[in-house]
Order: sequence, then C-alpha cells, then structure tokens
Amino acid sequence: MIVDAISLRPSDNVATAVQDLVPGQVAMVRLDRDLHQLVINEEIPYGHKFAVRFIPKGEEILKYGEVIGRATVDIQSGCHAHVQNIESLRGRGDLQKEG
Repeated sequence: MIVDAISLRPSDNVATAVQDLVPGQVAMVRLDRDLHQLVINEEIPYGHKFAVRFIPKGEEILKYGEVIGRATVDIQSGCHAHVQNIESLRGRGDLQKEG
C-alpha cells in the first residue's frame, strides 16, 4: 500500500505529505509501523504539513515529537497546517522560557 504522509510520534498532531494530496483523497498516514486513513480536505503540497486531528486555536503544533509552533486559528483534520494558520515559537525574543 502506498504511504501518502508520515507522522513519527503518537503525540504529533500534524503529518508531512510525501506526495501532493488533493481534497477528498483518503490518505494513508504512516505512524511508526501502523497505517491510518485520513480524508484530506484541502490541497496539501509535497513536504507540507496537515492536521491529523482537530487542532484548536492556541494549541501547540507537534511534529516529530517537537513543538514547532502554535495554531493561530482552529485547524480542521485533513487541512493544510502552514504559515497561514501557525505562528512559529522559535527564535522569538518576546517569549520567555520557563524554569
């Protein structure tokens, strides 16, 4: 079976497309050795991220088990997760580290 996207950690809320994906497509998402099906709701270019579940505004975006940003709006499952709906948390001088 062809894999359309990968997500490395069970905690990840996004997956990365390994080919262009189109609305209505049932994508095969690989998580470790398991395959999961997910309906794509927007065009997802190769190499881009999409939500593997509903992500509410303000929730951290997890990719490869690492926080890479925060949702600026609600992101529906199967929708593109990119600069239009994620703010980066890296390299920002206005955020203070805890501890």
